[in-house]
Amino acid sequence: MVLPEECYVDEFDRYAMNDIPIRLIRLIDMTFLERNEVREHFRTSYIKRLGQPSDTVRYAILSHRWLNQGEPTYEEIRAGTAAGPGYEKLKKFCAKAEEYNMEFAWSDTCCINKSSSTELDESIRSMFRWYGNSAVCIVHLAQSETIEDMMEDEWTERGWTLQELLAPARIKFFNKYWVPMTGDRNDKDDKDDINEFLVSRPLLSSLRRRGPAKILETLERATGIPYDDLRRKFCPSPSEVDKRMTWAARRKTTRVEDVAYSLMGMFDVSLQIAYGEGGDRAFCRLIEVIMQAGDPSVLNWKGEAARHHTSRAIPRSPQSFIAYRRLEFEGSGQLEMTMTSLGLRVPLVIFPLSVRSNMRAGHGYSITLDCPLCPSIKVDIDTSCRLDSIDQYALGIVNYSLIGHVPGIRGKSAGFILHRAPDIFHCVPVCKPNCTAFVGLEFSPPEERFAEWKLVEEVGLVQVDFPIIPDEPVCYIDRQYLQTVYL
Repeated sequence: MVLPEECYVDEFDRYAMNDIPIRLIRLIDMTFLERNEVREHFRTSYIKRLGQPSDTVRYAILSHRWLNQGEPTYEEIRAGTAAGPGYEKLKKFCAKAEEYNMEFAWSDTCCINKSSSTELDESIRSMFRWYGNSAVCIVHLAQSETIEDMMEDEWTERGWTLQELLAPARIKFFNKYWVPMTGDRNDKDDKDDINEFLVSRPLLSSLRRRGPAKILETLERATGIPYDDLRRKFCPSPSEVDKRMTWAARRKTTRVEDVAYSLMGMFDVSLQIAYGEGGDRAFCRLIEVIMQAGDPSVLNWKGEAARHHTSRAIPRSPQSFIAYRRLEFEGSGQLEMTMTSLGLRVPLVIFPLSVRSNMRAGHGYSITLDCPLCPSIKVDIDTSCRLDSIDQYALGIVNYSLIGHVPGIRGKSAGFILHRAPDIFHCVPVCKPNCTAFVGLEFSPPEERFAEWKLVEEVGLVQVDFPIIPDEPVCYIDRQYLQTVYL
């Protein structure tokens, strides 16, 4: 029989060996402790109090803008030869961590053995979790002296610092001189309990009361992340993809693949790390794995598609989401999306459309389509190319729901504009053999006269308002309108 205390200890061991960094800096002597040594260090105190392992295994974590050169490396810290401006920054960070009564700290400059591809791969995949499990994230803004200076600080524009801002429950900003930028113990929550989160007397005396919301309001303007998303505990998931991608759209990374790798944690997905594959390929892989969760918001982008080998439904980068429309996906079911050799396989509710007008407008065309099945519906789109009159057009609704196999559409539906051209193979003469040459064989020429549905490119999702019975948020329609397409 397993005793309750043993269950707690097993949970603690799993946490210490899987959910904290591979190694930490011991602040008392600036040396490394490996994960198993950290586990042994905290195990006795944990057994006395039990509870949540994260309440016992406490460490500070650094968020900063890397110097162009001079950051301390794993090898230098291990050998005790680290020096220079990067090492001075590390020592200042460790001093602040001690003021938060921490025994251990972690920095991405020196705590990862980057000569080990296995360790680098694990670190990149785990980074969001490590920041989330830290007792406090200390942010050093090397280009800011005041809160308003944050608007121009490069820290707000880097790819990796996005997850470093979102993941921690507790965060503390320091300016270029390592002076606290607010009077709050936790810059994400000015009501953080002092009894729960102990800080030293020197740090308390340096905290000067300023407007508790000012720093988050400035961060909202600097990063484009809404105030409420900054303040509340962030929940990583492959949802609200359109909204969250805009947070990364203006950010830069040194390695092009990091555009994708730095977003894994925010969307709670995992990718194999393959530096050298290129930014486009890495981002395509990220989108493909996000699509497996079935949230239609991943399709809510506009502009040029990625150079994907089979699909035109993959965006090129986070910038593709900047012009996303605020569409209603809440309440719709998961959308089955599977990447195949024919394209993105996805079932859509298909309604036919007719081209009502096709007018030249500037460098493109302004087009109005209507729906023969619902004449009150009008869809206006702008494209760079004129729509061909011989093609068929349709609305492919993505935010429908299913009861059994019966699709239901919402009053505010979102969908792609699709088109398909006449199938040129039907221009080939059909063989009509002499009926005396075959006995009992029935001939049936193909009925399909059009090719597969394709996206009208650079349009993105559009919103269509259907007249729905007031008391019914969803209108169920015949199964015949649900078709599987390859985009």
